[in-house]
Amino acid sequence: MSKKRRQHSPDLKAKVGLEALKGIQPVHAIAAKYQVHPVQVSQWKKEAAERLPEVFARKADQDAQEAKEREKELFEEIGRLKMELEWLKKKLANSSVDARRRMIEPEHPSLPITRQCELLGLARASYYHQPEPESDENLRLMRVIDETYLAHPVYGSRQMTRCLRRQGYLVNRKRVRRLMQQMGLEAIYRKPNLSRKHPQNPVFRYLLRRLVIDRPNQVWAMDITYIPIQGGFIYLCAVIDWYSRAVLAWELSNTNDARFCVQAVERAIAEHGVPEIFNTDQGSQFTSFEFTQPLLARGVKLSMDGRGRALDNVFVERLWRTVKYEEVYLKSYRSQVEAYTHLDIFFQDYNDERPHSAFGMANPKTPMEVYRQPIALAVNQ
Repeated sequence: MSKKRRQHSPDLKAKVGLEALKGIQPVHAIAAKYQVHPVQVSQWKKEAAERLPEVFARKADQDAQEAKEREKELFEEIGRLKMELEWLKKKLANSSVDARRRMIEPEHPSLPITRQCELLGLARASYYHQPEPESDENLRLMRVIDETYLAHPVYGSRQMTRCLRRQGYLVNRKRVRRLMQQMGLEAIYRKPNLSRKHPQNPVFRYLLRRLVIDRPNQVWAMDITYIPIQGGFIYLCAVIDWYSRAVLAWELSNTNDARFCVQAVERAIAEHGVPEIFNTDQGSQFTSFEFTQPLLARGVKLSMDGRGRALDNVFVERLWRTVKYEEVYLKSYRSQVEAYTHLDIFFQDYNDERPHSAFGMANPKTPMEVYRQPIALAVNQ
């Protein structure tokens, strides 16, 4: 009966072959140490010497393949990040300079302010710029301009300059035009090329012409006006229900950007629901992505006045006349906090206590009474 042949593991063969390759001990000594035949030791030494280059070659090939796969992943990630950065820059282009300035993090551990400004598409000088407050003389002029504009909304900077000079103010047209632009005032007149739109700020079609408005929340409207206070001025925005003339929400801000307009709209929707149509002018606050996107996401149809056609939003213009003559010009607010306190009282009285002339003399109604319990009234546009 033949003797059973021994089977040696690959680990033992590698260990014996490598020890033989070292050449420290003779083959017979290594064979006796591991209890194998000397011929096997010589054979395993030869195989180890022949196959060692293959081991390193496979390792190099594997490393090269892994490096190529990693490189491919990195290029794909760079392409994705570049696409996302371009998308973000397009969206940020619709936001105001003030909104982008608020996004800067001066204490960020990795991104310096210079790089943050580049990513936001903001000039570094715009971030550091601190505007000088208007002089007392300019503030007095702005109040006179505002009063004159309420009485004569067709006055542009030329006619306004003539009017101010007749009253004894030594001003030139350039100064008057700057102040009117700062106050958001523009003469009402029909302009050429009304169809041209800003490529990044879409302008929506005016939807109220010949529309019968016969119920609350069918049409809401919004606008911004200038409010003088001691040492400066602030801005007031308001959301009104076109049918009932009720002021559904309002906000004050010391900057004329989209943020406080969005806050007023969100508050109006939270308290009164979602309107069918929302009408504004074509100001940059109302055409910005920050303002339009939340309304479009709720399915609201956006409507915008023609440029220079303030009468397209006539009920808000009438509201401003009432606010200025019956509240603002009768007082001199010392701060934004004081203005807020007085305007809050005024709007509560306007909504809930004061009958509106639009609803007749026979059965006088306040705006909120009409809003909550509609009467038979149709507003034709």
